[in-house]
Amino acid sequence: MIGWGLRRLIQSLLVILLMTLVVFIGLNAVGNPMDILVGEDLNQVERLQAIAHLGLDKPLWEQYLIFLKGAVHGNLGQSFVYHEDAMRLILQRLPATFELAFSALFLAVVIGVPLGMFAGTYPDHPLSRLMMACSIVGFSLPAFWVALMMIMLFSIKLGWLPASGRGDTREWLGVQWSWLTLDGLQHLLLPALNLALFKISLVLRLTRAGVREVLPQEFVKFARAKGLSPMRVMCMHVMRNTMIPLVTVLAMELGSTLAYAVVTESIFSWPGAGKLILDSINTLDRPVVVAYLMVVVVIFVVLNLIVDGLYYVLDPRVRSEASR
Repeated sequence: MIGWGLRRLIQSLLVILLMTLVVFIGLNAVGNPMDILVGEDLNQVERLQAIAHLGLDKPLWEQYLIFLKGAVHGNLGQSFVYHEDAMRLILQRLPATFELAFSALFLAVVIGVPLGMFAGTYPDHPLSRLMMACSIVGFSLPAFWVALMMIMLFSIKLGWLPASGRGDTREWLGVQWSWLTLDGLQHLLLPALNLALFKISLVLRLTRAGVREVLPQEFVKFARAKGLSPMRVMCMHVMRNTMIPLVTVLAMELGSTLAYAVVTESIFSWPGAGKLILDSINTLDRPVVVAYLMVVVVIFVVLNLIVDGLYYVLDPRVRSEASR
């Protein structure tokens, strides 16, 4: 177990190191921030001084080594626009994005898994056919259009829910959270549901496919022959084996939600990291963009490690392979 965990950890660190190189070189190949940040009224001497102040006068390899040295100490550079530590800016906005992403994933699991279990157990039921048809619609509709339709229906026409902002928050563990207040929950519901629609459809179809695959297995028939109740068979045998591929998908979907919540945050004016990165891309604020991308990379790597650990717990085959 320890050797298996160390191998996974070393692989993860190598992936992070490789991604720092890809992100840094790729970002520096796109545009010149001086064209946006520096006014046209500066003369050549003042322009060169500004370039040197931002450290852009050094060769690319030297800039990368300086970036690596700072990254080891948790310093990913200072924002060109905000003149603050880039990592601090990201961490200030990240809790709002985490809250939105986890809320969307929670809705996807709470809604998608029970519906998928029902659709897999009773595939020919009219309700199951209706759910599968609705899941195709959930895959097909673009998120930005759904968000606008939600605002028009629930905010403008019915007036049930607010259309933008985060609402009232309450501090817990040193961080402000919306779900701890009623007004915050009302502001959170629409963007979370918009993010969750695609994931509900995905979880529903994956759960249904897993149930249809597991139900004919011999161990399920044996469990029923022992006289176990249908609920116990579904929860202890069918659902546990269905969760193995679902865990991987949910972990990756969580990472993608954190990385690509830009559209939802922009439409609903949600003050998360996605809106910050969009503004930073428009101004070519390289340190903020690099810091955000590296945070996303680390999140994906950590999620992969967690998935590997869950596989070790859920799948006996992984444990036997690790022991060998």
